[in-house]
Amino acid sequence: MRRAMITAAPWVAYPEIMHMKDDRWTFRTPNQADGQKVHDLVALSPPLDENSAYCNFLQAIHFQDTCIVAERNGEVVGFISAYLKPDNLHELFVWQVAVHPDARGLGLAFQMLNDLLERDALQDVTTLETTITRDNQGSWSNAVHLRVNGIFVLSIPLWSRFNCSR
Repeated sequence: MRRAMITAAPWVAYPEIMHMKDDRWTFRTPNQADGQKVHDLVALSPPLDENSAYCNFLQAIHFQDTCIVAERNGEVVGFISAYLKPDNLHELFVWQVAVHPDARGLGLAFQMLNDLLERDALQDVTTLETTITRDNQGSWSNAVHLRVNGIFVLSIPLWSRFNCSR
């Protein structure tokens, strides 16, 4: 039996983004051809750290079961990189959430995460772990919203763990 990971659609929780229903996104697992597209998307998504194109290529093929691509009109507009923690397969570490500037504020990150968590390979996930910089208000909002809807989110402040200045 599948359990709903996130119960409220973002346009219900945040009525100001009602226009979201007009946008059509396709969610899928990444593939080999997505490495450079993901790299380019991350470059458009500060404050995310730009990894090498090789890293994004490996994410797209080695971690495709725990990563997700969002497309609109054939263009990559969103990407979540994540992996199951080796020491606890019930915890999903969300590495990066990238959303194209033209798709921000529409609830795309929330929908990608919801779609990702609905995958059979992730049905036993009970906890999300992530690091969020102080200035990343979109990610903090999603973390709070997930807590309200019953998903435990362990957010480790990046600046405290890695002595970053953000």
